[in-house]
Amino acid sequence: MIRDLMKILGPAHDRAVKVYLAWLVAYSVLQGLAMVALFPVLTALLTGDLTTAWRWVLLVLVLVAATCVARYQQAMRGFALAIVTLTSLHHRLGDHVATLPLGWFSSEKVGRLSRSATNGTLMVTNVFAHMLTPLASGILSPATVAVAMLFLDWRLGLTTILCAPLLWLVHRWAVTSVGRGEHLTDAAGAEAGNRVVEFARNQQVLRAFGRTTEGYRPLEDAIEGQRVAGNKLLWLAAPRLLANGLAVQLAFAVVIAIGLLLAVNDAIDPVTLIALIALTARFVGPLAEVAGISGMARMAANDLNRLAAIFDEKPLAVPEVSQTVVKPGEVELAGVGFGYEVGTPVLDGVSLRIPPRTMTAVVGPSGSGKSTVIRLVMRLFDVDSGSVLVGGRDVRELSTEDLMAQLSVVMQDVYLFDDTLEANIRVGKPSATDEEVREAARIAGVDEIVDRLPGGWTARVGEGGASLSGGERQRVSVARAVLKDAPIVLLDEATAALDPENERYVQNALRCLMDRSTLLVIAHKLPTVVAADQILVLDGGRIAEAGTHEELLAAGGRYTEFWAERRRTRGWRLVSEESR
Repeated sequence: MIRDLMKILGPAHDRAVKVYLAWLVAYSVLQGLAMVALFPVLTALLTGDLTTAWRWVLLVLVLVAATCVARYQQAMRGFALAIVTLTSLHHRLGDHVATLPLGWFSSEKVGRLSRSATNGTLMVTNVFAHMLTPLASGILSPATVAVAMLFLDWRLGLTTILCAPLLWLVHRWAVTSVGRGEHLTDAAGAEAGNRVVEFARNQQVLRAFGRTTEGYRPLEDAIEGQRVAGNKLLWLAAPRLLANGLAVQLAFAVVIAIGLLLAVNDAIDPVTLIALIALTARFVGPLAEVAGISGMARMAANDLNRLAAIFDEKPLAVPEVSQTVVKPGEVELAGVGFGYEVGTPVLDGVSLRIPPRTMTAVVGPSGSGKSTVIRLVMRLFDVDSGSVLVGGRDVRELSTEDLMAQLSVVMQDVYLFDDTLEANIRVGKPSATDEEVREAARIAGVDEIVDRLPGGWTARVGEGGASLSGGERQRVSVARAVLKDAPIVLLDEATAALDPENERYVQNALRCLMDRSTLLVIAHKLPTVVAADQILVLDGGRIAEAGTHEELLAAGGRYTEFWAERRRTRGWRLVSEESR
C-alpha cells in the first residue's frame, strides 16, 4: 500500500510522505510505550507504594504529551497529503495519460480509468486522512507492548509473541479472501457501468427494435453479475473477518490462561499478573480494531493498486530532441511488421512510398490491415519490425506534437464536441481567423448547414454532434482537415456510409485537399479509388498489387475482382412488387 501511495503521488511528494510515515511510526511507538509505563504505576498502586506510583505517573504524562505531539503532527501531515491528493492527483493522472500511446485507450481501459480517477482519488484521500493511523498504531503499538513484556515477564512476553504468527496467518487468510471478492465486485461494477452507458447511448437503436420494453439482456446480465459478485464478497468476507476477530480474542485468552497457570504454581506474583493482564488488554485492543477494518483496508489496497497500475503504464517513447522533417508530405513504410497480439501478424513486410501531393488509395478485404496502416502512420501503435516514416523521418524520431502537425485525420466515426459549429471546426486550428474558418466550411459544404440551423454559427451541435446527421458530421470533420492545412491527410473510409449529397460535398473537399496535401485514403467508393494516383491492394497483411487504376485492371488480379464486385453492387436497386 505504501509503495502504491508513493507511486500515485509521485516523486515530488516522496519527502512529505516519508515525514508523515515517520511521525506515524513515532506516534504508534510512543503510544505503546505509554501503555507499558502504566505497568509500574498499576503495580505500585496495587502494593500501596504511592510515592513510586507518582514518579511513574510523571513518566506516563511525559509519554502521553509526546504521543499527543506526534499524533498532531501525523494528523496534520496526513490531512495535508489528503488535500494535495484532492487538488493535484487528477492533474497528475491527466498529465500521465496524455503521454500514453493512443492505442492504449480501449473502451475497457477508458472505463477503468474513469472508475479509478473517481474511486481511487477518494480512497487515497481516505487512506491518508483516516485509514493508515489505526492500521499502523494497531500493529506497532501492540508490537511495542509485546517486546516490553519480554523484559517484564519473559514467559508471558514469549506467549504474546508466539501468538503473533497465528494472528498474522488468520489475518492474511481473511484479507486475501476479501481482496479476491473485491476484485470480482469491482470487475462486475465496471461491466455494469459500461452496460448502463451503452444502454443510454443506444436508445435509438434499442427503441427501433423494441428492445426497451422487453429489457436489454446484456445490461440485465451485468446487473445480475454485480448482484452475484456482491453476494460472493459477503460470503467470502463475513466468516473470515469474524474468524480474524476471534483469533485476537483467542490470543488474549491464551495469555490469561498461561498467566493463571503460572500464578497457580506460584511462578508469578498475583499483583504482577494483574498488571500484565491489564497491559495485555491494551495489546489486544488495537489488534481488534485492525481486525475490524482489515476488510476495508484490503479493498482500499486494491483500489490503490489499480490506480498505481495506470501510472505503471509505459508512456509513448519520445525523443529528447525531435528531428526536423526533411521531406514534407512524404509517407513511407519500410518492411513493416505489426500485430495487435503476439504471434498474430496483421501486417507482414509491408513497404510503400507515397510521394508528396499525391493521392494513394488502399483497398482490400476486411481484416487485410488497411486501417492498421493509418494507425501506424499516426503512431497509435509502434511497429514490431521495420519503420514508418513521415516527412522523411521515422515517426519515433518525432515528438507527438511535431508528428501531428504533419497530419490531418478524417475517420469514418466522427466525434463532435457539445459546442458550436464554429468551435468544432476550430479544433483543426484554434488560431485560425474567422475568414479561414468560413473558407474551410465553404469548401466542405458546412456553410449550407450553417444557413439551415437556427443560430447559424453559434448553434450547438450536442454531445457527439447529436443534432447533425452522420453525413453532416463528416463534413465538419473534413472542414477541420481543410482548416488545419497539414501536409498529409489520412482518410479512413470517410465516404463509405455517406448519402449522395454529403458524398458530393466531401468529394469536392477532397479535390481541394489534393491540390495542397498528400492523401492516404482507405476507400471503397469507386470514384475515390479511380481518382487516386496510386492504388495499393492489401491482402493477408501484404501488398498484393500496386499501380494505377488502368494498370491494375489490365493485370487482371485481385484489384480486377474488387472492381467487378463494386460495379455489381453499385447497380443494385430496390424495386416494388408491381414493377416486376
